[in-house]
Order: sequence, then structure tokens, then C-alpha cells
Amino acid sequence: MDWLKEHPEVRTIRVAAADLNGVARGKRIPARFASKVFSEGTRFPFSVMNLDIWGEDIEESPLVFETGDCDGLLRPTERGFMPMPWLEAPTALLPIWMFHMDGRPYSGDPRQALARVKDRYTEKGLTPVVATELEFFLIDDSGTKLRVPPSPRSGKRRTGGEILSLRALDAFDGFFTALYEACEVMDIPADTAISEAGPGQFEINLMHQADPLKAADDTWLFKMLVKGLARQHGFAASFMAKPYDLWSGNGMHTHFSILDKDGENIFNDGTEKGSDALRSAVAGCLAALPGSTLIFAPHQNSYTRLVPNAHAPTGIGWAYENRTAALRIPSSGPQARRIEHRVAGGDVNPYLMIAAILGAALVGLEDKMVPDDPIVGNAYAQYLPQLPATWNMAINQFDSCPLIKRIFEEELIENFLMTKRQEIHYMAELSEEEQTELYLDTV
Repeated sequence: MDWLKEHPEVRTIRVAAADLNGVARGKRIPARFASKVFSEGTRFPFSVMNLDIWGEDIEESPLVFETGDCDGLLRPTERGFMPMPWLEAPTALLPIWMFHMDGRPYSGDPRQALARVKDRYTEKGLTPVVATELEFFLIDDSGTKLRVPPSPRSGKRRTGGEILSLRALDAFDGFFTALYEACEVMDIPADTAISEAGPGQFEINLMHQADPLKAADDTWLFKMLVKGLARQHGFAASFMAKPYDLWSGNGMHTHFSILDKDGENIFNDGTEKGSDALRSAVAGCLAALPGSTLIFAPHQNSYTRLVPNAHAPTGIGWAYENRTAALRIPSSGPQARRIEHRVAGGDVNPYLMIAAILGAALVGLEDKMVPDDPIVGNAYAQYLPQLPATWNMAINQFDSCPLIKRIFEEELIENFLMTKRQEIHYMAELSEEEQTELYLDTV
């Protein structure tokens, strides 16, 4: 509450939690009643965490009519208040997460799922260090076809991708300046920005955090900020996996290492190859990939990104300093030895994504798994086991994978399956243009 006292200009707040699709669900509350959220919490139906991509109830969910659509209790996360710079009126956002009325965490809340994985690391005296890289497109969606917005500086539109182009960045300097200023006041550690391979496509890295919940919060809030701020500047920003058929899609690469109780990186053995623990974590992540692909590619459009020779992995393999592999061990100093997980698209729920990655790595460590040899050369040209190629295949693999059941609780698994099965059912009724319009803003 001290933050609100320091910002008397804020007259309203938003309380919001991430549902299973990563969509913010919440309420608008006058600032003078904000203290009640801290003292009593606020209430949503449990079913709100399990809505489909349209924001509608899951038809067969027991959370709706079977249980009377009863409420859960939502309390503020440790993040506290932060400004919402993309809104005209001074407004504060208060992230919240869901519990049962008796104080137990609600297992269908994706943030609670990540907290559960984090707790398992803590029990073993381990701390994951996580960073994310987010790709997104700036898009003019005012016409019948998507295209890059005209530069506010020159009025011209880029017709192609310009990798690592300062000219492309400078064309939208006003937007990026506002974005970095907003990240500063929201405590989102935005680092390097680059232009990417697609027209109007950019990537911004978020700095590593020795707290996976903070890393996931940063990623979720950053997506919300970028989309809101782009609209303020007269165009759209989208983390949709593949808005353009002819260009590479949006990925969300995740880097992670693990510290022991003394703060030492367990992936570091003083060599370029890294430790046995690194290889066990790699093996766990590879073993879980068939089942966890639905987390990393949760929507119909996601699978148009996961095709050969499109800068997204299709084979299940790992390598040193090789961006064609699903898991890459980047070149670094020994203390920074880490794994880069390259499968997820920009359309993911960050809480589920990081939980799936860290949970799989922990299974690898617990079982002392050993991976196959790292690949060398072009992964697309090698005979590797393949990721599920279709949405249906990914849903079935998620449903049957024993490693998924070691990472996530049964209720979340069942809720996510119901959500995806309803989405795939109704998505079949939409044209490609209608699907793009839906995903462009929601994911």
C-alpha cells in the first residue's frame, strides 16, 4: 500500500492473474478500496483460470456447473503494485494468484504450478537461474492483410527482414524508448534489443533471475506491456507464433542454469563440455519434449512455426553452440555454463513453459539420465526423433507422457487438456484469417 500512497495520481487499479493460456484475467477496482485486496483478497470462480482462448467456459469442465462454479481466493503476489504505462489514466497493476479458501494453493493456477517446481528445487538445496528471449512483430493490422507499420520517422514500410539492423531499430525509436522507460518503472530487466529476420520483427532479452517466478512474472508482464504500448503508438505487437506464412515465426528461447546451496553453478566443471549434471538436465529435457510440446506450442498456429529450415527446431537433439538443435549449450565462460531451450514459441504461457523446462531438467537430475551424444552440423538434415508435428499429436502426447505427470499436478493436466481440446474443436470452424485475428492480440 505504500506504493499507492507515493502515487496519489493513481485512481484505479487492475488486479490480474494469468489463466492457462497466459491471458490476464482480472478486475478494475477504485484505488481507495485497494487495501481490501491485501486484507481479504479478491474472488474469482476457479473456472476463470481454465477458460478457452475466446475467454469462454470449458463445456465439460467440472469447475463450472458440477461444483456450482464456486469461487477461489486470489491474493497479491510478492510483486506488488506497478504502473501500467500503456493506459491514458494513471493506473496500477497488482498481480494476484489463486488459492483455496482454506489457504491451499490452487493446483490449476499456472503460477502455482511453477511455484511447486521451484519448491522441489529448494528442497534439494538448488536454485534455478532463468532468462528469456522474446521475439515479437510490430504489425499494421488496420487493413485486410497484415503488414509492417510505416516508420514514424520516415513514413516508409520495410518490405523484408533486416537481421541486426540498426536502421530497423531506429525506425521505431520512439516506441522502443517508451518501452525501455516502461520496463524500468515496472522492474522488468529488459536488456538487448535487435531486429530479427521478419519484417517488423524484433527480439528483446530479459536478464537472468535467480528466481524462476520472477523470471516468469517478468516475461508475462513484458508481453502485456509490449502489446499495450504498441496500441498506444498506433500499431499492434504480436507474440503469435507465425503471423506471416513466408517469414520465420516468433520464438521464446529460455536459458537456465542451476546453483547449489553455495551459489556454485552445478553445470560447470571447468571445461567447455560442462558437468554430468548438465548432461542429466539435458537428457531430462529431451525425454520430456514429446509430452511437453503442447506447453511450448499450445495453439493451432504454433505448428506452422515448427517446420524444417525455419529457425525453429523439429528434431529432438542437443548440441554445443548450434542453433538448429532443440537444446543448445551456448559458448560461455565456465561459470556461465547453461542450457538454452529453443522449442517454445512466443505464444506460450511463461509460467507453464518455465515449469515444464525446469521440471524436466529436475527429473533428469533425479534419475541421473544420460543423453545421446550431441549432434554436429545441421539438425534438420539428421535422422532424429521428431517433435509432435501436429496439434492433435501434441495433445495426445501430453495426455500420455509419464514425465508430465511428475512435473504437473493432475488437476492442471486435466484442465489444460480440456482447454486445448475445446480450442481445437472450435478452431476448425474458423477461416485462416479469423484464426489470425484471434491469436494476434490474445497470445
